[in-house]
Formats: sequence, structure tokens, C-alpha cells
Amino acid sequence: MTLNIAIIGAGPAGYYTAEAALKRWGGTARIDIIDRLPTPYGLIRAGVAPDHQSIKAVSKRYEATNLGAGVRFVGNVVIGRDVQIDELLKIYDAVVLSVGAPHDKPLGIPGDDLPGVLGSGAFVGWYNGHPDFAGLQVPLSHHGAAIIGNGNVAIDCARILAKTCEELETSDIAQHSVEALRQSAVRDIHIVGRRGPHQASFTTKEMGELGHLERAQPLVKPGDLPPIEEDAALDPGDRKTVTHLRNFAATPRGDKPITVHFEFFRRPVAVEGNGKAERLIVETTRLEDGKAVGTGELHAIPCGLVIACIGYRTATIPGVPYDEGLGRFPVDAAGRIFKGLYASGWARRGPSGTIGTNRPDGFAVVDAIGADVTAPNGGDAPAALDALLAARGVRTTHFGNWQALDAHEVSRARPGAPREKLVSLAEMLGLIG
Repeated sequence: MTLNIAIIGAGPAGYYTAEAALKRWGGTARIDIIDRLPTPYGLIRAGVAPDHQSIKAVSKRYEATNLGAGVRFVGNVVIGRDVQIDELLKIYDAVVLSVGAPHDKPLGIPGDDLPGVLGSGAFVGWYNGHPDFAGLQVPLSHHGAAIIGNGNVAIDCARILAKTCEELETSDIAQHSVEALRQSAVRDIHIVGRRGPHQASFTTKEMGELGHLERAQPLVKPGDLPPIEEDAALDPGDRKTVTHLRNFAATPRGDKPITVHFEFFRRPVAVEGNGKAERLIVETTRLEDGKAVGTGELHAIPCGLVIACIGYRTATIPGVPYDEGLGRFPVDAAGRIFKGLYASGWARRGPSGTIGTNRPDGFAVVDAIGADVTAPNGGDAPAALDALLAARGVRTTHFGNWQALDAHEVSRARPGAPREKLVSLAEMLGLIG
């Protein structure tokens, strides 16, 4: 008997879940991958740095999944508006929430609502051409920018601000961002972290790239580095990352016009300015049992742009339990919210890990579905969903529409670039016709 599965979210978690279902049930399952955008691939399209094209190649794997027997992409459908979760639970044997964690965590300090203070999700969405953020106002007229966080997202944001437009020519960065960055006055980029180099979560590749920027030099204060003999306790990858930081600290200051300042042992306490962000106030910290403890010493970082790279939260969905403390859905070890409703990826475990980390999630959820659904309803869920959405006047898109959009974006690419993205829903739907 046919098993009907709806996967909400067409990003890595959704596609790995669909892949796992195909491996388990093959053509005996009908799998609908539903997304609110007309385009698939989620963070691969709109989250991975545009100058990291090799990472985006994983979309070919997702394409193969989407072309598998019984798999559909159903785009331009908003859960909670166009269709409710309880309605999907009546149509499908299992519903999997693979919606990621699209909302930025707020800084939670005075002044974090001033113009010029952005979350990294918004900033990354802006330069990646996500329709939600294509019209974002990113102030680049001040010489300073502060990026709060000591992970790879912070490095990505700093690198995009520091690169020349020529260095970005082979990327799929949105054209509106290229034009804004071309006029940018930013010359001092501060990466702010509460703790030190040994506690940072940068990875070697991203750190190494900073040492090869055409017009920017990374700067590390030698006094922020721990004694070199303490590096021996780090795992090999972290040791290589810290070695990059030591090399940055030992490199004489050159004449490159942009400086990427690593501000270790700095805790943000306020954003100040006259009606807009003009400076970030930070408190010097020290480590006590691995925790950052404030010393009371305050310092101002002049900046007109503050980007918070401090984490993300999953969006709430009407009718679905939500853990406010964790910022995601409450699940058991297998990703089960309750029988029939499941979560995978960041919606299951929070915003952590790499793209590939989502793959085991998909297999665990599929195992849970296999244990729970012993008697599939055997109905034609795709037809039922189509009828429901058509009755409500919802215009859906399918994978063939995406292939047409994809071909169009590739055809209009700048010389050397892989594509030029469409950044508005109206433009995408207009092209589909």
C-alpha cells in the first residue's frame, strides 16, 4: 500500500529526508517536498556564501532526489496560511518539518533595534538574493562595521564586506549587493567575540581565505593569543585555525586599505547612536573556567553597521508544539514531535553542524516513520493537496518551473558568474507564466 509523506522545507534537511525515504520505500512512497518559495534548495541557494560555489554543487544530489519516482516539489505554498498542519496530517501518513531556523536571534542589548543593526540571516539573505531580504537597507557609508560572533558565518560576512567586486565576479552574489558594495565606505571590519582564539569555532578553510584577500588584511593582537604550547591540546583542525591567527598576528601591517580586526575577549553591551547605529560598546572579558567574565572595562568600536552572528531560531507553526527556550520544535531522539509529525535538520536539533550533518537526521526520521506507520492510508495525497490548494486559489510551482527559472538565471549571468538570481517572487512567478 502506498505511503504518503509530506516534507515541509526544500533545503538540505528536506532533501536528505526524501533521499532516506526513497532508499527505504522506493517507488512505493509518494513524497511531496513543500516550500514557501518557488525555488528549492533552501540554504544552498540563499545561505551558503556566494563565493563558495563548490559547496553549492550538492544541489545536483538534491536534483536527483527530486527526479526520483514518486517525488514532487510543491513550491509557493505557505504552511499556516495556504494550508494548515492539521489538514496535512489528515492527507498524509507522515509530515516532516524540515523548515530550518530562518529567524535571527536578537542581540538582547540596549540599542539592538537601531537602524544599522542586522542579523546575519538578513545580511546573508541580502547578498544571496533571498526574496525576503532583497530590499534590505544595508548601511555602508560608515568606515566601520562590527560583526558579532566567532563562527564561520561571521567570517563569511566579513569576507563579503572585504572583497573587491572583481573578487566576487565568479560568485552568484546578487547584483544589487554588488552595486552597494562597489560604493561601500567600510574600511574597518571588527569581528567581535566574548572569548579567545582557542574557543572560537572558525574552521581552517574560512580562516585561511582571509589571508589571501586582495585589499584586506586580517589583524590579530598578539596579546590575545594564549601561550603557543597550549595549542597542543587542540584537535588538529582547531590547531591549524589558531596557526592562521598566529600568522596574522605576526604579519607586519601592510598598506591594504581594509583591515579585518579580530576583537577577542570583547562582550557587546550596547549599540549607541543618534537615531542609527554609530558605535558598538564592548566590555573587555577574561576567561574563568572557560566562561567569559566581564572586567568592567568598556571600549567603543565606531561602526555604522552591526551584524549579529549569534544564532537562529525556527519559526513557529500554528498547531505545532514549540520550545521557546530552545528556539525549535520539541522532539524525541528520533525527531518525533508526536506520531505522524516529525522534524529534521535545524528544526529538530537547532542551528548546528554542516550541511552533511542533516543527512543522519533524515534517516533517523524515516526509521521513526517506518516504526509508527504500520498501515498507510493508501490515498492519493498529492491529488488531495492539489485539490485543496486549487480550491483556495493558491498558485503552486513544480520542479519543471524551477528548471526553467534555473536556466533563465544561468542565461543572464554576468561574465564569469554561474548565474544572476531573480530576487522577487513576482518576477519569478511572472517568468513561470
